[in-house]
Amino acid sequence: MSTVLVGVAGGIAAYKSCYLVRRLTAAGHDVRVVPTEAALRFVGRPTWEALSGHPVHTGVFDDVPGVEHVRLGEQADLVVVAPATADLLSRVACGAADDLLTATILATRAPVLVAPAMHTAMWQNPATRDNVATLRRRGIVVKDPAVGRLTGPDSGPGRLPEPEELAEMAAFLLEDPQAAHQLAAQDLSGRRVVISSGGTREALDPVRYLGNSSSGRMGHALAQLAAARGAHVTLVSAHVEVPAPSCVDSVQISSTEDLAQAMSDLAPGCDIVVMAVAAADFAPAASSPVKIKKHEGHDAVGLGTRIDLAQTPDVLASISAHRRDGQVIVGFAAETASDRGELLQLATAKLARKGCDLLVVNDVSAGKVFGKVDTDVTVVRQQGPGRRVMGSKILAANAVLDEARSLLAPAIGTADSPES
Repeated sequence: MSTVLVGVAGGIAAYKSCYLVRRLTAAGHDVRVVPTEAALRFVGRPTWEALSGHPVHTGVFDDVPGVEHVRLGEQADLVVVAPATADLLSRVACGAADDLLTATILATRAPVLVAPAMHTAMWQNPATRDNVATLRRRGIVVKDPAVGRLTGPDSGPGRLPEPEELAEMAAFLLEDPQAAHQLAAQDLSGRRVVISSGGTREALDPVRYLGNSSSGRMGHALAQLAAARGAHVTLVSAHVEVPAPSCVDSVQISSTEDLAQAMSDLAPGCDIVVMAVAAADFAPAASSPVKIKKHEGHDAVGLGTRIDLAQTPDVLASISAHRRDGQVIVGFAAETASDRGELLQLATAKLARKGCDLLVVNDVSAGKVFGKVDTDVTVVRQQGPGRRVMGSKILAANAVLDEARSLLAPAIGTADSPES
């Protein structure tokens, strides 16, 4: 069981942190809530104590003998501040320790994840931007706010990401605490990444389709991590079970033909292209404009009880063949294999056939991967041994991005280092 300290600043988005605390406790973590005095004007102390199961304090003098800010800082495996107001960002950037939350952040050696939420004008103010840069330079992970409806009639960047997304990021940092330095460094800043995700559907008639079991969770994780590392991300989603993460552009598609068109438009302008989509290799040769009745199928399009299939476009091979200099192309392969040796043989052959730089392969025999939270993948290169990753899909996604970034040429005007 991990100990997670949830800091809450005084903004209207504080109510969302109730759901975050509930998710973290449901996942088995010991959660301690440290609100600011202003936060208690939005959500009261009894609520935080009921959700966390622990007493809640705001000041460094509330438990002097226990030296609570040091104790909390030492016990925490992760500190999550959600929401973080402009005022709190400023105080933390200045090294203030004028309440229990800021003092604990100074005292902890655990990874710190900060999720700002404020009006767009405040988020875009140069003072706030400077404070964010300072925090990132010190190794604090600052997750950019979502774009959407704010307090009142205004909309724009400044909305707190949904609790589910924050909980996913918290789980990732608990799984891999060293990744905090990587996220803080924004090592994909200035890069453009397009990621395809989910499973395509090929229409048989207006009601029925041929599809697959892809949930889109891996593509979701890739998009979330690429954006968290500073990239401008476009997520091309077929049919998925999870919403697109915040801070990414989203394009919705259905069929493999749609996928081919979308990737043809987007891929040329990107530094990294990740084809995590489960695209159909075949589609019905004919699609009926009306629903096919069970008793008259042969009259509708001549299908009867047989479906004639036609091969769909090979989108990954096409992208690889028409790549521009400096692009990194990543393919995915879901295979069924009798053992790991056969799995890697299939992956190596497909990597050569598709012409991509990296191929992420997993064994989907007996429903091992589709729809699951955890995965077991191997990232295969054109040269060198494959890198195996077992764990959450977000952990695997970060490893895939590591491998892709290692193949990127330095960005113009920057050094190719984690600090760039």
